Amino acid sequence: MVAKSQTTFVLLFSVVLGVALPTTRPQDEKVTAPDIDNPDFGPIPGESSYYTNYTGNKPPFPDRYNGSIPASSNGPPDPDDTLWQNLASAEWVIYRFYQKGVETFSPSDFIEAGFPANTYSRLTEIRDNEAGHLRIFQDEISHNSLKPGPCEYSYPFTDPKSYLELQTIIELSSMVFLTGLTQTAQLNSTKGALVAAAEVETRHEVWSLMDIWKTDPFAGPFDTSFPYAAEILQVTNDFVVPGSCPLNNPVYPVPHQNLPQIATIGLAAPGNQIELEYLNQSHVPDFKPNTDYYAVFFHGVFNISVPYDPSTNYTTIPSAFEDTGLIVGVLADTQGAPTLDSVVAGPMILVQKPSGLSIQS
Repeated sequence: MVAKSQTTFVLLFSVVLGVALPTTRPQDEKVTAPDIDNPDFGPIPGESSYYTNYTGNKPPFPDRYNGSIPASSNGPPDPDDTLWQNLASAEWVIYRFYQKGVETFSPSDFIEAGFPANTYSRLTEIRDNEAGHLRIFQDEISHNSLKPGPCEYSYPFTDPKSYLELQTIIELSSMVFLTGLTQTAQLNSTKGALVAAAEVETRHEVWSLMDIWKTDPFAGPFDTSFPYAAEILQVTNDFVVPGSCPLNNPVYPVPHQNLPQIATIGLAAPGNQIELEYLNQSHVPDFKPNTDYYAVFFHGVFNISVPYDPSTNYTTIPSAFEDTGLIVGVLADTQGAPTLDSVVAGPMILVQKPSGLSIQS
């Protein structure tokens, strides 16, 4: 699929040429479903500077059509269509977060809050990059499958600082779920494209850690690899306004486990004891008697399991972990959480730098 447009790696690695291919009409005019289904319509990522240098407050292309895009042919889905559908749905959440920030704040808002003078312009550029991601992900869904449209979203920020805190968590989460999607991809070209996308998210995150939080951006020799991307994608559904998605949108994410959500109480650092709290007391794991359970923590390319007693709700983050990057935790009925079905609750994304930023599912 990636080879058909030959744009994915150009976007992520090449020098932007600043030249857009002709479109059937200006992309700022009314856009139709067939337009979105046409990979040659609108600015092409990697061949146009649009996805780097657009500075307007108005949503950029391809955010010009709010419905899902029906399949335009009747053949079988391509091997990675479901993966790209998952990723396009996630990208709508992420892109719209940045667009909301561009619309809500001004450059002076960040300056007055004590952040660097270029914060707003950097966020605008990241917004453009994410719009380019969205366009690529749409293009990689074959014409035999539906392309998901945007929902309405609500993000829990109230000021520039809380917005930037959430931005850091979103970028770190993006890096982690891309490692999981890479492990499920069928085509080598898809795997390469996902790694390339993760590299761009890393660039975004390094900017945030260095310029915004003035902290060491390095995460040791390996960042965290987590095998179950859909469990992290499920967390992004918390931003979706119920009932707001296009009726024909595919289920998101696939697989859809609907795991119980967990909050952590206490500083989530290696060696520390933390308390786990279920966010919805009517939706908790069905802990079976005479069954062993574990808190499984992923860091770097390894994981460590800690026995978990459901009656106490306490666990300890392994002290063996280096306090860099992030740690992903789940509850499982098997050491190491070796299969998707072994996970009974989570995930918890525990950010180590800057400390205190973490997201619970």
